[in-house]
Amino acid sequence: MTVSPDLRTIGAPRQPLPAREASQASEASPAPAREASQAREASPGLLRSVFRRHAAGVAVVTAHGDHPVGFTATSLTSVAAEPPLLSFGVGTSSSSWPVVSEAEYIGVHVLGEHQRELADTFARSGADRFGAPTRWSVGPEGVPILDGVLAWLVCRVVARVPAGDHRIVIAEAVAGDPAGEGRPLLYHQGRFNALRD
Repeated sequence: MTVSPDLRTIGAPRQPLPAREASQASEASPAPAREASQAREASPGLLRSVFRRHAAGVAVVTAHGDHPVGFTATSLTSVAAEPPLLSFGVGTSSSSWPVVSEAEYIGVHVLGEHQRELADTFARSGADRFGAPTRWSVGPEGVPILDGVLAWLVCRVVARVPAGDHRIVIAEAVAGDPAGEGRPLLYHQGRFNALRD
């Protein structure tokens, strides 16, 4: 192992500087960085705790196989403009995964703050997600399109990338409508929230 000259002085007693040099050193030197306190070893719980503090937009992803499926997603990300690509994560244990794993096209819906109940419905295991009061219609490429959302896209799936117990789905937008009215729904601290002014 090679020791850097800078490292040899760590822990050595510091000699006081003459007053003028001490004044110049204090002006030039930044305040020492705070040490990270209470650091925890990485774990699924740590990751969840950190991301509870990260506010995210709320979307619903839909697809159609033998029947329509959908789930609430807070992992929606714009990937590229040329071509227009997006991504989202889906758990392989999700009831929607068998259909999403084979779907050629999927729908992505950006929810408004007036749609907390819809977000809850699509997040709840065992819920009749496409039954009343959910309003939807068949859109381009046969994809279920939800009514009243802020914006929606129909996308062609181009990749499904393994990522632990999830898959990252990358899809290219082929049609959509950005003209819905309202403000976005957010997910923060384990709850659906509205923007504050």
